[in-house]
Amino acid sequence: MRTETVRFRHNQAILVAAVIAFIGALPLASAGWYFVPVLLVPLAIGVWAWRAGTEADARELRLRALAGQRRVAWDRVVELGADARGRAVARLDDGELLVLPGVRGSELPRLVAATGQNLPGRAA
Repeated sequence: MRTETVRFRHNQAILVAAVIAFIGALPLASAGWYFVPVLLVPLAIGVWAWRAGTEADARELRLRALAGQRRVAWDRVVELGADARGRAVARLDDGELLVLPGVRGSELPRLVAATGQNLPGRAA
């Protein structure tokens, strides 16, 4: 059975800004070998912007960060909502709150649709 995966990512303008910052840091890095680590900052931000986010399908949520990921089965999710900053948050069965990277509170219906479930009050 093939399930559709819904992907949420941060705004890609962050990636563009990281590329511009990397290019802007090249003259500084060429001034001396001890400035080369300055290039790591825009590089790390660029990799984070490209990789970080949330993926959801009918089985699980995958929360991706710069260097790792966390998988959470849907049966562990007790509640979905938005925090005061407008970010989507999932409450797990053990009480832990997870901020879902790249997902805004307004995108929760799309996230729930990835599970194959219907929201209350919505037709199938």
